[in-house]
Amino acid sequence: MEGTFGSYTDKTRVLDIKPLRTLKPVFPNGNQAPPFVCAPPFGPFPPGFSSFYPFSSASQQHTPDLNQSQHQPQPRNNRSEPSLVTPLRTFRSPPPPPDTNGGGDVVEEEPPEGITVKRKIPRKRTPIAQNPNFESGITVAEKESGDRKLVMSVLMRFDALRRRFSQLEDAKESVSGIIKRADLKAGSTCMSRGVRTNTKKRPGVVPGLEIGDVFFFRFEMCLVGLHSPSMAGIDYLVVKGGGEKAEEEPIATSIVSSGYYDNEEGDPDVLVYTGQGGGNADKEKQSSDQKLERGNLALEKSLVRNSPVRVIRGLKEASQSAKIYIYDGLYDVKESWVEKGKSGHNTFKYKLVRAPGQAPAFASWTEIQKWKKGSPSSRGGLILTDLTSGVESIGVSLVNEVDAENGPAYFTYSATVNYSDSFKLTQPSYGCECGSSCKPGNLNCHCIRKNGGDFPYSGNGVLVSRKPMVHECSPACLCPGCKNKVTQMGVKLKLEVFKTANRGWGLRSWDPIRAGSFICIYAGEARDKSKVQQPTMANDDYTFDTTRVYTPFRWNYEPALADEDASEEMSEEPQLPLPLIISAKNVGNVARFMNHSCSPNVFWQPVTYENNGQLFLHVAFFAMSHIPPMTELTYDYGVTRTSGSQVGSSTLCGKKKCFCGSEHCRGSFG
Repeated sequence: MEGTFGSYTDKTRVLDIKPLRTLKPVFPNGNQAPPFVCAPPFGPFPPGFSSFYPFSSASQQHTPDLNQSQHQPQPRNNRSEPSLVTPLRTFRSPPPPPDTNGGGDVVEEEPPEGITVKRKIPRKRTPIAQNPNFESGITVAEKESGDRKLVMSVLMRFDALRRRFSQLEDAKESVSGIIKRADLKAGSTCMSRGVRTNTKKRPGVVPGLEIGDVFFFRFEMCLVGLHSPSMAGIDYLVVKGGGEKAEEEPIATSIVSSGYYDNEEGDPDVLVYTGQGGGNADKEKQSSDQKLERGNLALEKSLVRNSPVRVIRGLKEASQSAKIYIYDGLYDVKESWVEKGKSGHNTFKYKLVRAPGQAPAFASWTEIQKWKKGSPSSRGGLILTDLTSGVESIGVSLVNEVDAENGPAYFTYSATVNYSDSFKLTQPSYGCECGSSCKPGNLNCHCIRKNGGDFPYSGNGVLVSRKPMVHECSPACLCPGCKNKVTQMGVKLKLEVFKTANRGWGLRSWDPIRAGSFICIYAGEARDKSKVQQPTMANDDYTFDTTRVYTPFRWNYEPALADEDASEEMSEEPQLPLPLIISAKNVGNVARFMNHSCSPNVFWQPVTYENNGQLFLHVAFFAMSHIPPMTELTYDYGVTRTSGSQVGSSTLCGKKKCFCGSEHCRGSFG
């Protein structure tokens, strides 16, 4: 009987059709795609991409020539300095991203920052359409291959935008069950606007990245080309095998060791890494055997080809609210095997050994953990366990591993600023009288109003933007758990005063420091400079002078990148009511040990708050960028201002020779 009769179709007929499939691994064609497979979770998407997250495209992987020389970066366009505007601003919040749990290998992600408030901001917002003509200031060549300066610039621009988005999220009405991810918003925006570098995926060393660099968000590694996937633990690319007719095969470029599956005990230079797949959200719930495909196959091929793999260690610090990632350098894959996991399913294991001759990174981190857990004597070169004698809630160690000097000259340790009789602020002081809690946008609150309607800090105490002045709440503020007293809470880092090779005593931290984190104030004896005799200052090497000329730099977010009105951009230059100097020669705190650098990692910010009807002015120090553990903390001492001098003028000459060793050293300071 025929299958069809007229318009009738026999649907009972069984058709013998074989499924289209292949048992041979299929790898992407390397001649079609962008070299950096990563796209914003909410667009825009390159051709061939979909809105599935995490973002990747198997058909668009780059096949590089491993012997190809790196492109030399080109000079970037200079961005103009911010203009001075009124502090009361209007802004538009960027659209929230869609659900990002679309699939892929899941690793632990950072929890959302801060605590949102339960009140909407009662102020007008200016709707501003996205600007498709935004100029990133990064050339095509620089996007493909960067340098250290460009890498640091991209990271600072990302974090500035993330802090702004976090500030906006903190100001919104809290919605139960909603996870706010300012890092994903900022990363996606930077990705789509071209604020990125090292898009050319490559094995081995990445230009501009240094061993020991720390990251607080996965997207940071994505933007600078260290590790492309925002979620998957193994990054790889496809290369041609040996011979003319050789097939393409994957090799691993980098892995992120989450610490959940991996054996990180014992030798810090050896890592036993667990493969991906099998639904192993954790070891107990693996639902199937892992397969020799994707990243697992790439690690196997790296073993065969002896191709080095970048290793990023994921760590959990007790002093931090989220996981921290540290770049630990290049490793070689030495062994691979299959073993049964706790769930009874097969898992791939890879033994990676750190290449010799590299600077210590993870090994130093593990050593610091031993110091924290063990006895104080376990720290080599230790002189004192706490030079503050209990003044600080966290002791400050004194260490000398250079020579036989047993400590700095005697001084009285104090965590506060002492004001002389000649120091008087003339403007009136208004304290905060909020009954429940200070809320962003509540212009009836004096503290919020003086800050332009915004909280100056995000929910976890990170400074959002540099300002001419930051106004904190009074110590007598009645708000429960007030978030606007960051600089009044004292030192929260484990600091160490140590002897340097050629700059006397210096300051560093055992803890990693996030960009925008408060470090300390400059404690000492405050005076009005106009009423102090110059000979008194000439013999004081521990004086902070707010009237000096400081090299300008940009730290705040870019309004155009945040889709805000650029005409409402705020000035970053400090503005003080009078010329302030603080002497820490006889009385001071850890700030007196911070050395000068022409390329500093710390900046100062004026902060005021009211107490007992008087207004107090402080100089507070914040981290300019993410600072790895045991990195010396430095700031710009500035140059004494002379009549008619300008920044960059040849008439500006410091009083002391500079030994900072920076590539951009100007030769003198003070």
